Amino acid sequence: MSIHPTSRNPTWKLRIALPLLAAALAGCNEIAAKPQAPHRPVLTVTVHYEQQVPSRSFVGVIRPRIEADLAFRVGGKVSGRHIDVGAPVKAGQPLATLDYADLKLQAEQAEAEFRAATGVVAQAVAAENRVKVLRANGWSTEAQLDQAKAAAAEARARLARAERSVDLTRNSLSYATLVADASGVVTATSIEPGQVVTAGQTVVRIARLAEKEIVVAIPESLLTRARSGEAQVSIWTEPDRRYAARLRELAPSADPITRTYLAKYAMPDAGPEVQLGMTATLNIADAESARVARLPLTALLNQGDGTALYVVDKLTGALTLKPVVVKAYEGGDVLISSGLEEGSIVVAIGVHKLDPAQRVKIVSSLSL
Repeated sequence: MSIHPTSRNPTWKLRIALPLLAAALAGCNEIAAKPQAPHRPVLTVTVHYEQQVPSRSFVGVIRPRIEADLAFRVGGKVSGRHIDVGAPVKAGQPLATLDYADLKLQAEQAEAEFRAATGVVAQAVAAENRVKVLRANGWSTEAQLDQAKAAAAEARARLARAERSVDLTRNSLSYATLVADASGVVTATSIEPGQVVTAGQTVVRIARLAEKEIVVAIPESLLTRARSGEAQVSIWTEPDRRYAARLRELAPSADPITRTYLAKYAMPDAGPEVQLGMTATLNIADAESARVARLPLTALLNQGDGTALYVVDKLTGALTLKPVVVKAYEGGDVLISSGLEEGSIVVAIGVHKLDPAQRVKIVSSLSL
């Protein structure tokens, strides 16, 4: 009787099972080590709502609403200038003075004439009263009374003229000091001490800071929008800040060289950070146009149940299919009126190959 070899060696089962177990464990490790599918790269665009009719921009300069040239009201030699260009001034502050020696002499002369006229009036009135008494007693004629009345009337007129002359010379003496008529800043000076100026000659230019405006040139094709559109101003030093603007003045005729119309827009909210002479940008948009988001036409998806867009979660890469309302189509763009929030990130290209269960990775963003 023969005995099978395996019956004498009970470990043969272990020798067969161990290799099989090792092979199975190796297969599990390969499955566990297999990497997950990477996120699909996509191009995106950010949603931004703006006026359907694009706003037009014009470069302009900040100017004061009122800028006046001040001058002496009398002529003379400049004895002093008390301000420089760029200096802030207040109402009533002295700006420059003239040598007032001659003006003072004229004032003294007028006062002397006034005193003399006062004495003449007193004498003429006394003579008139005496003639009236004599005429009442029959010792004077009617002609003498009329002559006394005329002399008294002439003396009174001369006194009034002398009084006005005193007032004028006093005013002229006060005009020897040029004062600011309003608060502002000095933008130009044209005199120096020792210079002889005439009455009305420009001496100092003062810009009032209470009201500021932007001055731009508007082409003929945009005059209607300039009159009725909504205007905003941004200065180049703070491009992200917007100031409301209102059309204050529009030139009645075009410039013969540039064929543009000079427009001045008031800036009621402009603060001290908006300085005179700064370069600024005026944006004019149609006041009646709707706000829409302009997106590439390739971002639109229609699976038979309406138009929609894929919105991407920037952190997780998850996709959300959101229905939208299309306002209009323009060339290669689509105008969305609602359905998306401001700042949403949507897939721009290849939306027909995506699935809502997929995860995506933003590799680039398009700018419109």
